[in-house]
Amino acid sequence: MSVEVLAAGPLTTVQDAGRRGLRHLGIGRSGALDHWALRVGNLLVGNREDAPALEITLHGPTLRFHAPARIALCGADTGARLDGARVPGWRPCDVPAGSTLRIGACRDGARALLALAGGIDVPAALGSASTDLRGGFGGLDGRALRRGDRLAVGRCDAVANGSAAVAPWWIDPQADADPRAAIRLLPGADAADGLCAARWRVAAASNRQGLRLEGAALAPDAQHARISQPVLPGTVQLPPDGRPIVLLADAQTHGGYPVVGHVATAELSRLARLRPGDALRFAWCSVDEARALACVQRQRLARIAMAIEARLRADRASRRVQAAPSVSRDRP
Repeated sequence: MSVEVLAAGPLTTVQDAGRRGLRHLGIGRSGALDHWALRVGNLLVGNREDAPALEITLHGPTLRFHAPARIALCGADTGARLDGARVPGWRPCDVPAGSTLRIGACRDGARALLALAGGIDVPAALGSASTDLRGGFGGLDGRALRRGDRLAVGRCDAVANGSAAVAPWWIDPQADADPRAAIRLLPGADAADGLCAARWRVAAASNRQGLRLEGAALAPDAQHARISQPVLPGTVQLPPDGRPIVLLADAQTHGGYPVVGHVATAELSRLARLRPGDALRFAWCSVDEARALACVQRQRLARIAMAIEARLRADRASRRVQAAPSVSRDRP
């Protein structure tokens, strides 16, 4: 089946869980910024957790479905509508052939993920379908979606060929932490005084490579000569202007700015949800605390996966019963 892009939105890209094990070659991870929304969305439509999906930034696309599909919108509320009917988030929805899905502006976050049963079918590049915008490869020709594009979707036998249907059950969108809580991070080699004491705001110049923060300028504790060193998503750098940059999924592999901290991996999805102008603050944590956060997040995802699978099994059984021919008790 295929999905036609009638309007693309400012930045809609194909993303999966990203590329692993290639940073020593200068190749970044890419992948969905909000890995929690990616994983839950894929589970809701019966995919593997890391299947390719559409990452939507600030405002979504308008899509026409040329075959029946099952979708799930996770992340920010976009006010999406399917042929005029509201499409709620964090639950599966069956889409009839010929339908038009309009995904609007992200209202309570910066990004949303649209998962489709079967996944977006694009060639893998270096082991991933993710779009690397800086490198210009992966996804759909290494770029964001454009009007007129057609996206192939993998085969999924579970998709119904009937009218639109939204599942009566849903997943709690409050993913893994209080959005008002401080972002936990580990101290870097050049930990700066005041990083955790200050309040910061996300600058408009932020992108998939990193969140630029606005606030009172900081200075690193150490003032030795700088050499380039490895960095990764979650690294907090301090450029000469004293305003931190938190690297995200499209981060470079090396950098020469002082490293003042590293955001705990379990907190990266929270960073992905921040919009320009949003406030945030940091709190130091230990390696053991960061590992505990990741463990709690994995456990919660496992519980959600089991609950979704039970619901999907029940839905499939109900569909089989409804589709079975009735047997008359009056036959001789």
